[in-house]
Amino acid sequence: MYLLGYDGGTSLPLGNVVHCFLDAVRALFFYLTALVASGSLWPHDASANTRVMHAQTQYLLGLGIGDITGPVVETNMMGYASLAQTDTGLHMRQRSRAFIIADPTNTTNRIVFINSDICMGDTGIRRSIVSSLSSLYPGLYSNTNIALVGTHSHAGVGGYLEDLLPQLTALGYVNATASAIIQGTVRAVQQAHENLAPGTLSVGNTTVLNANINRSPSAYLANPAEERARYEYDQDKDLTVLRFNDAEGNPRGLLSFFAVHGTSLYENNTLVSGDNKGMAAHLYESYMEPSSLPGQATFVAGFAQSNVGDTSPNILGAFCESPGQPYDGQPCDFEHSTCGNRTQDCHGRGPGFRISDFESNRLIGLAQFTGAQTVMNGSMAPVNGAVRWVHTYLDMANHTFTLPNGTAARTCPAALGYSFAGGTTDGPGAFDFIQGDNSSNPQNPFWEIVKNAVTPPPPPEQVACQAPKPILLNTARGYAHTPYEWSPSTVDIQMLRAGNFVMLIMPGELTTMAGRRMREALREKLISSGVLGDDAYVVVAGPANTYAHYVATREEYGVQRYEGASTMFGAATLEAYIDKYGSLVSYLADDATGLPASDPAPPEQTSKAISLRTSVIADNPPIFKKFGDVLSDVSSSAYHAGDTVRVQFVGANPRNNLRLEGTFLTVDRMVSGQWITVRTDSHPSTVYQWNRTSTILGTSTVQISWTIEEAGTYQIVYYGDSKPLIGSISPFTGTSSSFIVR
Repeated sequence: MYLLGYDGGTSLPLGNVVHCFLDAVRALFFYLTALVASGSLWPHDASANTRVMHAQTQYLLGLGIGDITGPVVETNMMGYASLAQTDTGLHMRQRSRAFIIADPTNTTNRIVFINSDICMGDTGIRRSIVSSLSSLYPGLYSNTNIALVGTHSHAGVGGYLEDLLPQLTALGYVNATASAIIQGTVRAVQQAHENLAPGTLSVGNTTVLNANINRSPSAYLANPAEERARYEYDQDKDLTVLRFNDAEGNPRGLLSFFAVHGTSLYENNTLVSGDNKGMAAHLYESYMEPSSLPGQATFVAGFAQSNVGDTSPNILGAFCESPGQPYDGQPCDFEHSTCGNRTQDCHGRGPGFRISDFESNRLIGLAQFTGAQTVMNGSMAPVNGAVRWVHTYLDMANHTFTLPNGTAARTCPAALGYSFAGGTTDGPGAFDFIQGDNSSNPQNPFWEIVKNAVTPPPPPEQVACQAPKPILLNTARGYAHTPYEWSPSTVDIQMLRAGNFVMLIMPGELTTMAGRRMREALREKLISSGVLGDDAYVVVAGPANTYAHYVATREEYGVQRYEGASTMFGAATLEAYIDKYGSLVSYLADDATGLPASDPAPPEQTSKAISLRTSVIADNPPIFKKFGDVLSDVSSSAYHAGDTVRVQFVGANPRNNLRLEGTFLTVDRMVSGQWITVRTDSHPSTVYQWNRTSTILGTSTVQISWTIEEAGTYQIVYYGDSKPLIGSISPFTGTSSSFIVR
């Protein structure tokens, strides 16, 4: 296990020696090719661009993609913490995209960035991913150089996080969800490892104006006026792109960073999806390889999350949806995001809200796709320099440190405030909780009783440390640990460096201003320490590795809107992160050696997990029917582009077989007398919906919808798997009649 890009004299196992040898051969071949192309052996009239390209640092680059879609029915979704949001089908599959950057002269120097269509990274699934990769490639991939970053989609399958609090609405741990994420992510890294090849990196950015707003502008205004005056907007509009090129300079993939919540699809959505970043990735990969089905393209487009904390894709603003009330249709209260002093009716509106949230999702994804396309097609700066990384653990409960002005500071045992239950304009809370309520007046006495029944009463020292946050839930390790720990205490502190490009891998959601302070402080430290020059790029990526909720500035914390109330470790959380990450900058230097001090790793909790989700008992078709029979067929009349065709089949529970790397449906087109698959369940034009018609009888139906895109002759095929009461699961298919699109 290596913490840095440093061999340290450790011998490598035989399997790793073979991998290193093959990598070295590939690197040697590349250098010989580059030497010939450079004119050193045979002169030629190379362009200036070609000469610049070969002057860049050469890396070994690998890119991969894997299907991580868990059970798409009968499972709570992750993000909104709503018991009612149980998935009923599939809009687009979730995927992990892996990016490997290695030094070809020392192939043990490599970093792995995993961009996954999940709500956030998690200690438990990351532990399993690291374990699998360490076994497959000993000495190459370890806990220290692998980053698991969530796109923050709120439309993914839930139940995979290791701590208790996020499991509550999922009715405990869902092993099928976790296993799918682990298997698909490992598959993505394996694919990236196997296609490692010489290439270069370049970086650029652009401004994207129509993809995010600040959902807590009143909290943002609490930051110093002179600091706010340095920025044009109250949220980051920059989209940064890291381009992966092959040896000839052709693009193999991209990794972009842009701050916007994965909440384009609302809390009432029950179809699994990658939300707007999954959409952006699909749009770019299909743009580069239009003939490839989703998940099968060789070009890999990663749309990663950045300082997402107070951003929203609902760019039209938040309005009251209160029929019959005088404030119906009016903007929500600015300070508290309420309508008639209640949060429930205050909802953000996406750009396509008059059509559907799926249209809003498409438009926000399209904005990011267009921004990335602009950067990729424009002038980009070369990335040059070494591959390095650093990782350590930090226990954020009672962590003491010194501020730059010499003042002592400390973090607190974890707790969530009352405004946490108030929710946001993307997903309002319930009851009488509102955002921005940090008054000294007593809270609702009913909730004072309830909260102490749910979690232990916070001791006076925790109350004082968390001030001015009024504590709703004391989730601190050591206090709330029944039946197991409610929230993390120890977090991953990690940075990845590829030349002059540094990624701050953050275990939480930084607000706009928190992210700006973090980036600027670390960039300044990297330059002043001599690790990097003035061409340093620094980006924030998260929520990654461990989910430790939010990171607000001290000023925003004082306002106690949702983001401040969800900053678990107290007002000094951001400053603690800046201090700790800054202390590790020297480990990213070209000649760095040694290991940083580390707190103990967080204890394993997956083995303690409780699950109340029952398995599938049995599937049965209705009398005189069989699985896959068509119940409602296509129309005999011709369809037209833009129409939606729907077919209903006798179904079975899709939890019987997740069909990873497969599909629950295809749209087939007749081409030269043969049926050719043109759409799967990963295309945004298709929808797979499952409905339980009788729990006692075990009967169900499946409806497949396709919004038609072009003329031709088509059929719709359903792929299912049925489970008998006794016996093994069996696959089956159902096929619609053919239909014509004019």
